[in-house]
Amino acid sequence: MTIDLHLNGKVALVTGASEGIGRAVAARLAALGMRVVAIARNPARLGELAQEIGAAGGECLAHPADLRQRSAAEVAVAAAIARFGRLDLLVNNAGATARGDFFSLTDDQWEDGYALKLFGAMRLCRAAWPHLAQQSGSIVNIAGIGGKNATADFAIGGSVNAAVMYLTKSLADRGVKDDVRVNAINPGYIRTARLTKRLTQAAAEKKITVDEAGAAMTEANGIARFGEPGEIADMVAFLASGATGYVQGAIIDVDGGRNRGM
Repeated sequence: MTIDLHLNGKVALVTGASEGIGRAVAARLAALGMRVVAIARNPARLGELAQEIGAAGGECLAHPADLRQRSAAEVAVAAAIARFGRLDLLVNNAGATARGDFFSLTDDQWEDGYALKLFGAMRLCRAAWPHLAQQSGSIVNIAGIGGKNATADFAIGGSVNAAVMYLTKSLADRGVKDDVRVNAINPGYIRTARLTKRLTQAAAEKKITVDEAGAAMTEANGIARFGEPGEIADMVAFLASGATGYVQGAIIDVDGGRNRGM
């Protein structure tokens, strides 16, 4: 049975779209007929994405921006409305944070981690909200399973992810009144360039192969394999669709079973 997600012709704004999960999300939504506004700090990679989507018959506006800047969110939303005249979906995916021993992490690293992933998302939600309300639209925040499973080397990222989850619940409460659905996804270990870098570093430190480092990581975390960016993209599309109209304030773990807590 094929489910019609009712996304054709609608407009999505996707952040962190130049690579990894964000790029997969933008491409998948475009393939489902959505017109996409792709945001990231790398204009060259965004241009490549826009060309790929266009070659496949879709529409994509590449909008380079640094969402750590206070004005960037309003400018991005204004660009989406100017180009497409509406906004149906906001996907807050941007934001990588520094790992390391708590006592070695600097104030600058903490501030940078929160500036993009939390404050960038918050400002985009605020700027997009009136337009989403007009279309009975939705927001999907990409948080991360590290917000539930604390580890000593992920103090910045874990706490930011937890804050994004709370932001999701808070805005979902308001969304009941304004007819905007707000949900979040917690990816686990997803096979992106960031994960490949971690595995390469671990392999070098332990003098083993990258494949062996990967096997050790999956075993240590009790999962069968790493996830793929497309699997997160599929969940974003599902949450944005008419098939999930009664899903509000949900925090969905897409982590291969890593999180065994409630």
